[in-house]
Amino acid sequence: MDLRPDQAARGPAVWMLAIGQTLSYACLYYIFAALILSWEADLGWDRALLATGPFLSIVIAAVLAPFAGRLVDLGKGPEAMVAGALIGAGALVALALSQTPTAYLAAWALIGLAQSVTLYETCFAFLIRRLGPHARAAIVRVTLVAGFASTLAFPAGATLSASIGWRGAVWVAAAVMAFGLVPLFAIAGRMLRRVEGAPDTRETDKGALGRALRSVSFWVLAVVLSLVSLNHWMLINYAVPVFVEQGANQPLAVFAASTVGPAQVAGRLVLMRFEARIGTAAATRITFLAMVAGTLALFLAGVQPWLIFAFTAIQGGAIGVMTILRPVLIAEVMGPAGYGAIAGTIQIPALLAGALAPVLGAVMLDGFGVAGLLFLSLLVLAASLGMLAVLLRRIG
Repeated sequence: MDLRPDQAARGPAVWMLAIGQTLSYACLYYIFAALILSWEADLGWDRALLATGPFLSIVIAAVLAPFAGRLVDLGKGPEAMVAGALIGAGALVALALSQTPTAYLAAWALIGLAQSVTLYETCFAFLIRRLGPHARAAIVRVTLVAGFASTLAFPAGATLSASIGWRGAVWVAAAVMAFGLVPLFAIAGRMLRRVEGAPDTRETDKGALGRALRSVSFWVLAVVLSLVSLNHWMLINYAVPVFVEQGANQPLAVFAASTVGPAQVAGRLVLMRFEARIGTAAATRITFLAMVAGTLALFLAGVQPWLIFAFTAIQGGAIGVMTILRPVLIAEVMGPAGYGAIAGTIQIPALLAGALAPVLGAVMLDGFGVAGLLFLSLLVLAASLGMLAVLLRRIG
């Protein structure tokens, strides 16, 4: 029997997509941070060269984002995600077999192609298309489960690389993509296509994006979101080596890094609990100040290593909240007209900033050490807070 959109938003198809997103992020996104120490030890390549891989993948994913959105608009969301899972499996096989920097970078280029049609944005666009105003409930459920992607990736990467080598760990990830994600996405897509009265989500204000691009608020918000992305991924991609340099042993560092995911989930639950009492502007300010506190905790971890857990709790919680606040913030600052086109475009610089983050992080660590990396983090957050203060005057 077909379901109503409100029922489907809480049904098994959404939980399948949630599991699929968890595995997708673990295999295609967090795999770099989970295996970087093994790559450095085995391959002996420069850290900046290794970081160029995920940089390349995210740039490609950003460039292809409009194409992925167009596929969803054409009603091909599930097909796009299934194809992405198959491409991701092939890309991971290529990564496992890579022996040279050229082969390594080519594999990451394919991973970028898979990311463009497999991760959050494509999944969320499909849910919005099928469930309309009820999509928010589904998106919250997806993000709550997918917040555990890093919790899965870090210990799994460490355990598998220790027992069967990093190449074996990547082969396992490829198998998960091919034999786990393909059926999950296909079945979930088929179920959601049976939802009764799926709304028409086609763009109705074709001039909205043009007006947004001429707005100062659009560009300020784009820079703010980009700085948040840059700061987060600059720190998280090198969480394990930074924790080790701050005095933690490697097992403890891996365990601490794996708590970022649960912290994201905790942050989202706190936001859901208090969202009726606190507006978007106040929640955003608190979240940004929390990121500053997280970086300061990581600074002090050089004296008290247990503070790495304070960093993961604060930073994880803050970025988890931002996942939910981001679309709300875009809508409140820019208005509801043309939201899909505006949100998709405004995310491109944030994706590119996330792509730059591993390279910039490697440069800072190699040239200035952990202190230099954390000082840059504070500068980035100070700049974002200044621009945010001006921006939020519009929404109170």
